[in-house]
Amino acid sequence: MTADTPTILEVSDLKKYFPIKKGLFSRTVGHVRAVDGVSFSVKQGEVLGLVGESGCGKTTTGRCILRLIEPTSGGVKFDGQEITGLPFREMRQLRRQMQIIFQDPYSSLNPRLSVRTMLTEVLRVHGIVQGGREARERVGELMRMVGLSPSQAARYPHEFSGGQRQRIGIARALALNPRLIIADEPVSALDVSIQAQIVNLLRDLQKEMSLTYLFIAHDLSVVEHISNRVAVMYLGKIVELAPSLDLYRDPRHPYTVSLLSAIPQHDPDAKKARIVLKGDVPNPANPPSGCRFHPRCFMAQPICSTEEPPLREVVPGHWSACHFAEEVPLKVPTT
Repeated sequence: MTADTPTILEVSDLKKYFPIKKGLFSRTVGHVRAVDGVSFSVKQGEVLGLVGESGCGKTTTGRCILRLIEPTSGGVKFDGQEITGLPFREMRQLRRQMQIIFQDPYSSLNPRLSVRTMLTEVLRVHGIVQGGREARERVGELMRMVGLSPSQAARYPHEFSGGQRQRIGIARALALNPRLIIADEPVSALDVSIQAQIVNLLRDLQKEMSLTYLFIAHDLSVVEHISNRVAVMYLGKIVELAPSLDLYRDPRHPYTVSLLSAIPQHDPDAKKARIVLKGDVPNPANPPSGCRFHPRCFMAQPICSTEEPPLREVVPGHWSACHFAEEVPLKVPTT
């Protein structure tokens, strides 16, 4: 990535509130703030990892970008074009360039369709192929790209393993030659032995086809080797955003430090402070005042409960939403 590399995706103050309804007449009594003011950009050919524990709003962010879920407010620009208000017909045409890999390879494939029928349907709906021969050739090419045999295209999803199903999901996302792929926790439902294979496949395809990824995961160790930059989410907000190498070597938010401390060490003799967060993730329908992480933070001070820290640039290219970001590496617990 260089300074001249164009920005393909720009998200500005994105919010998604889900109403809480109660009573006989289903009155709205509150809102779940699943995504609450998220902003970031992704350059063409870049891989941005979006990381956080379950329920922090990662998947909702990805689906709002594609408008699989309509955002409550905020802006999403794809290749300089604002897409949040696009009519259905224009949005459908744009989706050829924006695809998603779903988390669950078991429920994201239609069990009644063979792989060939499934992929051919995608190609024909968007006018990529015309005749049956052209469709068969393209399906065979897609199968080979993801490490499967073209002869397996006649099978149904239940005849494949979990890792193979996810490869089919990747093939479906690649069918339209997209420029942006949102990978929504593509390995979290797979065995650990298979996860590395899928991550390596995605990395190879990204380099080969100059793809741009928004790679969503809940495990920092998964995105370490595939992402150029990493954004860490907590309770609907981004709390840290930095180049991958900088974030892993010099985290500037206590939440990131605690996530990194949970990654198993390869060296059994290596000593690393283990941070156990107290309490549970707060209710997104009633988030804490001030910094949302302060009830569980090992660095919390009185100001943290009253003033919400902005996401600010601590060092060039490294952003953190912490009042004491400059002190984070010095105040990590030693026990």
